[in-house]
Amino acid sequence: MIVQLTGTLIEILPTHAVIDCGGVGYELGISALTASSLPVAGTSGVTVLTRLIVREDAQELYGFATREERALFDQLRAISGVGPKLALSVLSTFTPAQLATVVTLQDATRMSRVPGVGKKKASRLLVELSDVFQRNSELKQLVGLTDAPGGAKEDASGGPAAEAADALFSMGFTSAEVELALAGAAEAGVSDTKELLSYALKRLGGER
Repeated sequence: MIVQLTGTLIEILPTHAVIDCGGVGYELGISALTASSLPVAGTSGVTVLTRLIVREDAQELYGFATREERALFDQLRAISGVGPKLALSVLSTFTPAQLATVVTLQDATRMSRVPGVGKKKASRLLVELSDVFQRNSELKQLVGLTDAPGGAKEDASGGPAAEAADALFSMGFTSAEVELALAGAAEAGVSDTKELLSYALKRLGGER
């Protein structure tokens, strides 16, 4: 299994890159996010994380700038009907943190913005991904969904308040902002995750 390559970046395009390692050129399928993170062509000493997919008729190599993007690629491909190209399309549309927010909110409208994903498929993807960021401890940590407001660790049972806080953290809000945004929610009768996020974003003046 090829999990990483280091060499000279020969070519970089929005959908693929070529990296020379010891005189051998490897073509990697990449997302727009990874493309924007890589240096200019000709740069040496470039390290790209990879995932090799072996099929009956081909061996395909995909590259990633970060561990969280590769982990999400794996999670997306585990969903029935999602191939490497659709997984890269999702990762080209959303950063890992943005995808975490879309999944937490179960926002089918935003998910359907992915090329090749209609509303029906968007809803199915959201259902399939609904607990990915909670059950996968590595991915949860990589995306930054580990701390509850005030720096306290989320307990094992989680809960709507912790989920809402995680989603707000993934949007880039600080601990102080999250605490302020969620203050008074219980008194207002707001309890489930979606209602808590809507309540918090209104108090914060809208999503960043």
